[in-house]
Parts: sequence; structure tokens; C-alpha cells
Amino acid sequence: MIRNYLKIAFRNLWRHKGFSFINILGLAVGMTAFFLIFLYVSMELSYDNFHKKADRIYRIISDIKTPTEILKASGPSWAVPPHLKLDFPEIESFVRISNASLLVRKDNIKFQEDNSLFADSAFFQVFDFKLIKGDGRTALSNQLSIVLTETTARKYFGNSDPLGQTLLLTGDAHPAKVTGVMKDIPENSQIKADMLVSMSTLTENFNRGLDDQWGNYGASAYILLKPGTDAKALERKFPAFMERRNGKEARENKMSATLFLEPLPDVYLRSTRNGSKTGNITNVYIFSIIGIFILLIACINFINLSTARSVERAKEVGIRKVVGAAKTQLSRQFIGESLIVCLIAFVISVLLSATLRPLFNQLAGKTVSEGIFGSGSQLLILFLCSIVMGLLAGIYPALVLASFRPVSVLKGRFASGTKGILLRKGLVVAQFTISITLIIATLVVYNQMDFMRNRDLGFSKDQIMVINTNSDPARTAFKESISGLAGIKSTALSSSVPGGGNPGAYSEIENTKGEMQVANLDLYFVDFDYIPQFKIKMVAGRPFSKEFGTDTTKAMVLNEAAVRMFGYSSPQQAIGKRFRQWGREGTIVGVMKDFHYRSLQREIKPLSMRIEPNGCELISVKVSPANLPSTIAAIEKKWNAMIPGRPFSYYFLDEFFDRQYRSEEQFGKLFLNFAILAIFISCLGLLGLASYSTIQRTREIGIRKVLGANVSAIVRLLSIDFLRLVVTAFVISSPLAWLLMHQWLKDFAYKIDISWVVFAVAGSSAVLIALATISFQALKAAVANPVKSLRTE
Repeated sequence: MIRNYLKIAFRNLWRHKGFSFINILGLAVGMTAFFLIFLYVSMELSYDNFHKKADRIYRIISDIKTPTEILKASGPSWAVPPHLKLDFPEIESFVRISNASLLVRKDNIKFQEDNSLFADSAFFQVFDFKLIKGDGRTALSNQLSIVLTETTARKYFGNSDPLGQTLLLTGDAHPAKVTGVMKDIPENSQIKADMLVSMSTLTENFNRGLDDQWGNYGASAYILLKPGTDAKALERKFPAFMERRNGKEARENKMSATLFLEPLPDVYLRSTRNGSKTGNITNVYIFSIIGIFILLIACINFINLSTARSVERAKEVGIRKVVGAAKTQLSRQFIGESLIVCLIAFVISVLLSATLRPLFNQLAGKTVSEGIFGSGSQLLILFLCSIVMGLLAGIYPALVLASFRPVSVLKGRFASGTKGILLRKGLVVAQFTISITLIIATLVVYNQMDFMRNRDLGFSKDQIMVINTNSDPARTAFKESISGLAGIKSTALSSSVPGGGNPGAYSEIENTKGEMQVANLDLYFVDFDYIPQFKIKMVAGRPFSKEFGTDTTKAMVLNEAAVRMFGYSSPQQAIGKRFRQWGREGTIVGVMKDFHYRSLQREIKPLSMRIEPNGCELISVKVSPANLPSTIAAIEKKWNAMIPGRPFSYYFLDEFFDRQYRSEEQFGKLFLNFAILAIFISCLGLLGLASYSTIQRTREIGIRKVLGANVSAIVRLLSIDFLRLVVTAFVISSPLAWLLMHQWLKDFAYKIDISWVVFAVAGSSAVLIALATISFQALKAAVANPVKSLRTE
């Protein structure tokens, strides 16, 4: 019986090659898109779940309250974690991690390790990063101990054993001992590093006294709770702890912190605080919905084409029923045929997924999957999905076909019912509703990206290369030496550039009442050339000037946001007001026009600038686009002569700034590709239905042509019904897409208004694509010889 079923199934597939091809191709493409999205979503949801104690690990975050604002910090002050461990027995261990960029040397090998971390000694007891050499309990216990990843170890030591060997750290050549080698940190970790350095190296050597600093923030901190500890109950004890340990100092400084605990599994996707790497749970939801929608579109194709072809199989069903076939047997046969089609599509989709995986990794901007065939559980899930899809997609056509009355169909009185036609039309509308929604969403994403790239940022970032000297003593002399090189227009020194990080400084500024108001201001250390080089406009007062001797120690420039925060109604009112900041006192000499020194996703924050040569490590070089390679070569030659102990590296500011939008760009690219896939699958279904409809109306077309109908009238007749469905889909999808994208845009502080043009373009595109799909079959029928058409049964 089964053999007979299989023979009939394959015979039918082969007899109707065109429909079979459309059916299998649509399903395979839909499954491939779904599988790739499934891999992406699985990767996003898997961040940090490889730590066995993840349910007991919490990140400490803090709200820092000043008289002016509440700052949402991603970590506590340096003193908090060790003192928490002392006061609360519920805490088993704590780990602070702090990002670092360290010069590392071994003989003639030298690298600036930008992806380094200082980490406390309990790092390997709290987290499950696999140590393949060394003892995790002691690897980071002593000062100047370092643990390398496998890749970093090979960079310095090749195939020799690195354990116990020495590397020189920083420009002062501190000898550090390699005490461990760990596996490269996996992609699904929000903590990233190529090298770990013991925290005691920082707190007891490079920056003594950090362990007792309650007003200094800069490290992330994690605690491991003992089993059975209630994190919320522990959190409620923190206010008393902060009052006991830091209450007096907090009142004196008018700056207090409230501590909270954030579960480790929530840090990557759900936290609103900064992290070494962060994701977006909204994007995960959006892609999950897209994946399901694409699969749904593929299923709709299958159901539509199968029920449309039911008339052709009516006689077969009638004969089978006459010779004794039961309804359940017929249903099993048609569901079995559906399963066969789905399994063929499954095999094709696995091969397509394996082929497209490298391209998909590139689009996603990360290694979503190392290999399709290495992930047995994920393949099994896709296989089960294809079985379920085959069953669901096959049930309705099977019920329709098995319910035919043999007497009627054998007398040729069978006709496709009104309900079936309505269902097929409804499914086509559903397909195009999803596709047009995706087209609108794609256009909105790209318009927002275009807006962010082209908006006036309030400063010039073109043709500026940035060289990080890492505070090398020769940086000022180097800057002066390259100023006269051909192709260099200007140079400036600073601690930060737009798009990069900057410290927040405890500050006191005279407000409108004459009181010194406390605030935490973003701070740039700059030199006299910085403001002119970046073409930052002044709206009151003046920029820093060498003509004023006190500017090097007693002058500050604020931006408009800072002036507003202290209550001044105009920038001019702030000129001459007093400031105190990090040991400096003086007056405000100028107010800058607000400029976007961070991405357009974030509002412009209050910013202060001061002249502080010792705090500057970045050299910004404005270069001429002509002969750029020779200009860079000349700069490098100077670097090697004056700073030979450090590797020469640079980046261009425009690319550096735009990297903040990389995740949105990748989001847009993925959206575009899946929108194209959705419309492609929808059009496959439309093509199949149009072909079938044309075949069914062959004799009608022949009669109309004999009676004088021309080609355009025939094409209009065959196309108009389908175009009505597409227009209906557009009407339904427009408000849905607007709501969806309005919600997405809420994450941006500066954003576009969704224009009607987007909807017009999406609707027109859908109609044109649908028309192009249908018109081929319509034209073919319209130009056919009416004599042959009338001979058709």
C-alpha cells in the first residue's frame, strides 16, 4: 500500500513539474530563511548561558543621584564589590572587570592589545571560561599575572609553551608572567577579551587606592551568590550598606548611589545600561516574527496551489472511491504526498542553508553558526518543523479532496466551491500583507540610516585620522613634528573624539542663584587646536586661546546642554561663572553649540572641555585627500623615529563614528534580504495561481477572442482580480507597518517622521511586482491561437 502511495505521489509530482517546482522551491526558500533566522535568534538568546552558575551570577549596577540628575551607571564604584563581600555572607565571590588597552612586548614583537581586561582573581571561579593551561584558582591572584587566549598565546609564543614565560606590559616594560591560557572566548559571551591581567596589578601597582574609592566609577562588577540566596532580599539591604560605608562622604559630595542587581542572563539582551557587548531583545522579537511569517507565506503557497489543483484530481478521487477507497485512506495519501514535498524541500533547505551560512554570518556581523551539519539539535528541530508543516499544509487539501462525491465528479459536474476560492484569495491577501509590511519596514530602516549618516552633527569629521599615542611621553613633540608635513592641514590633541568614550567628572558649577551646583559632566581634555580643527561653533564667549595665560589651568568651555541644565536661559549668562572639577577651579570662558559627540540614538548630554595636556593621548590629524598614502607613510616614518617602542596604528574619524550604527546597518540589511525573500515566495504562489487560473479559463479566452476581444482586454481580465487582492493587502498592511516601525523608532533620540512616500513606494512596488508576475501568463494566454484554445477540454 505504502509503495503504491509513493508511486502515485512521485508520478503526480513528475506529471505536474511546473507546479511541483514552484511548490518545492517556495517551501525550500521559506524553510531556509526560517532556519537562518532560527540560528540567529538562538545565538542571541544563548548569550552567557554556558556559565553553569549563571542563575546565581548578578551584575551590580547603580543609579547615581546628584542635585541635577540621576545617572544610570553600568557598574558600582570601585570600593563597592570588595566591601559587599566583607559585609554580606550571602555573597560567595565577586569579580570586577575593567577594559584596558595595553602595550605588550616580547623581544621584537609588539602589539597594542586593545581588547584586554583587568580582572579579579575569582574570575575563573565565577565564570566558566575554559582554562586549558594553568590553575584557575591562582592564575590571577598575584600582581603582573596574565592569562592569554589560545590565539593571543600563539601570536607571541608560536607553538612553544607560554606558561611561566614573561611579557613586558606598558611603555614602562613591567615584566608580567603568563599564568594561564584559556580557550578563545565564545561568540555568545558579552564579556570579551584577548588577554586578562590580574586586577591587583591595577589596584596595587598602576593605580593604588582604587579599592577604597567610593566616588570613582569605571569597572563592571559581578557577584556570585551562595545557593538559595534571594537576590531581591539582598538588594533591599544595600541602602543601609551604602549609608554605613559611604553615607557621610555622599552627603558632603551631594552625590549618592543606589545599588541594584541585574541577572547575568539579562545583561546582554534586556539591560538598558552599557556593556562590553549588548544586543536588543526587540530585534530578536522582530526577527522571530519575520521567520514565522516567511514560513507562513511558504505554507500558504502550498495550501493554495494544492487546493487550486483539486479539480484536476477530482476524477482520480472519484475512481478510487468507486473501487472502495475509504476517506481516511485518501486523506492519508494526500497528507503523505504533502509530507514528501516538505521532506524534499527540507533536504534542499539544509543544502541552501549550508551554502548561504558564510554570507549570512557576514550580514549578521557575527558568527551566528560555525556549521549547519555540526548542529544536530538544530537540524532536528528544522526536520520536525518540516514534518509539522507538511501535516498542517496537507490536512486542508486532503480534507477537500477526500470529501468529493464520486458520482458528481465522474459525471464532470464538479466545480471548485465558493469557499475554496475565498480561502485562496484570503491567503493571497495574507501573503502580500506580510510582504508589503516588510517592504515598508525596510524603507523606514533605510531612511532612518540615511538620516543618521547625513544629519549635520555640529562638527567636521571628514578627512581626520586619529592616532592613539597611549599617553606616550613623546606625543606632544610628535604632534608638532608632523604639523609641517606635506598633506597635513592641522593637528590637535585630546582625550576623546566624537564617537568614542569619555569620562564623567564630578563637577561643581555656579548656577543662576550663585550656588555651586553639583553635577556629573562629560569631560573632554583638549588642546588649543581642538575646537577650531573640528569646526565646533561657539554661541557665547570664546574658545581656548594661547593669548590667555590662565586658559591652561583655569578655563572651561561648556556646551548648550550643560548651560541649560544649570538653569541659564541664554548661553551668554553662563560666561564668567565659577567651576570646580577634579582639583581645578576657574571660570567658564565659552559656550559651544551642541554637537553630536555620540550617536543619534542618544540625546546630547552636558559636556565640559578643559585644557589638560597630560590627559590627552589622541592626536587628530586633518589631512588632504590628495596623495593620502604618501602622507600616511610620512607620518608613520616620523612615528617610528620618535616613538619606536609602540606599533603605529590609526583610524579615520568618519568610519569610527559611523561604526556606532553598524548594528542598525546589519539590521537593515537583514530586513531587506528577508523582505526580498518574502516577496519572492509570495510571487511564486501568485505565479502558480495565475498559471492555474489561465489554464482553467483557456476556452473562455478563446471565445472572447473570437468575439473580438483584443490582447489588452484579455490581460486586464486575467490580471484585475489578482491586483485587487494586492491592493487589499496594501490597505491592511499600511497601518500595521506604521505601528511596528513607529515602535522601532522610539529607540532613537533623533529620528525621521514616517512619510506617506514610503507607503506609496511600497504599494506601487508590490503592484508592479505582482503585475509583472501575472502578466507573463496573461500575455501568453492572450496571444494564443483561439482555435487551439477552443479545442481544449
